[in-house]
Amino acid sequence: MAATLIGASVNGVVRHKGNTVVSVSDQPGSGSTEARLTSCSNTGQKLSIRASIEGDGCTGENKKGENKPQAHELFRIFEDSPRFEFASGDSQLYPRPLSASDLSSSVKDGSQIRVAYQGVSGAYSETAAEKAYPNCEAVPCEQFDIAFEAVEQWLVERAVLPIENSLGGSIHRNYDLLLRHRLHIVGEVQLPIRHCLLANHGVRVEDLTRVLSHPQALAQCENTLTKLGVIREAVDDTAGAAQFVALHKLKDTAAVASLGAARIYDMNVLAQDIQDDVDNITRFLMLAREPVIPGTDRPFKTSIVFSLEEGPGVLFKALAVFAMRNINLTKIESRPQRKRPLRQPVESSNGAPKYFDYLFYVDFEASMADPNSQNALRHLKEFATFLRVLGSYPMDISLT
Repeated sequence: MAATLIGASVNGVVRHKGNTVVSVSDQPGSGSTEARLTSCSNTGQKLSIRASIEGDGCTGENKKGENKPQAHELFRIFEDSPRFEFASGDSQLYPRPLSASDLSSSVKDGSQIRVAYQGVSGAYSETAAEKAYPNCEAVPCEQFDIAFEAVEQWLVERAVLPIENSLGGSIHRNYDLLLRHRLHIVGEVQLPIRHCLLANHGVRVEDLTRVLSHPQALAQCENTLTKLGVIREAVDDTAGAAQFVALHKLKDTAAVASLGAARIYDMNVLAQDIQDDVDNITRFLMLAREPVIPGTDRPFKTSIVFSLEEGPGVLFKALAVFAMRNINLTKIESRPQRKRPLRQPVESSNGAPKYFDYLFYVDFEASMADPNSQNALRHLKEFATFLRVLGSYPMDISLT
């Protein structure tokens, strides 16, 4: 059974879905069933598409009564297809870029939004996803790259992934994945991290010989764990550690995880707030297939990545394009280029030292709607060997 999009008008309405109308009709003598979909924008502009499903036989002829399940299949195709907005005056379908107002309306409340995060239920990333998109359907992913791919393949609408922690520093893996994939940063969320020591019911602190958790969580609780004198074992994520201890009913092992993980896996909280520093905050990025349209009505942040030729003062020159325009930089991170990690200057003779070839990730406090930002990037592009805007998005000011 094959579906073909072929552009036409609407007749024979049989189902409504928001601003979208779907109709189905049989094509006499053609052995096919046809469905038509019309969407009306808020401005009253219309665009229609038509899909036809042909019979499974070689001749395309159907026996009497076979068009009914095909009609249901057409409905399923339209009902299950991703939501599109329509460009006026054009017969093609385009995903409409998100605007800042979208973030404060339907997208902001998170309803009907599927959001990918790394880890299992009870992870801090799940809490961040729910903070970013309240009422969303949080979808766990085993690895960071799976979350990226889930968005690209339309399995979910968004991903919320950590990028840096105030104690542990940057999550380098996600910096590399930002460059490898073509997703856009559409927002950020900052989440206070409060670690708890979790164990099965009946287990006391004196019974513990080892503690499981994510490497950064273990490092952030260094003082507490040293006092306990326990062996530390690293696992993929904090909630996964709690799940493992609970599932195997371990009596000598605890996990460092969230209070939410304790509730989900029915574990006893032996101690709360065991992190060494109370100001323990993780910054998460909100990723989508389409960019947000930058505005100037609220504080915005822009993230870029670029590379430079080797030479004295080149990085200073790159950063000066922001300083001379009074644009504040909030983050700079360097990562070696994986495809070309070492570079030897062209003018150097054999045996001359080779240089690491770096990518520079920079965040600055300005919107790409600001001419000042546009001029800064035009200036940078004059001597950068590579430049890409990862996103221009509203800042999370909830902790300020």
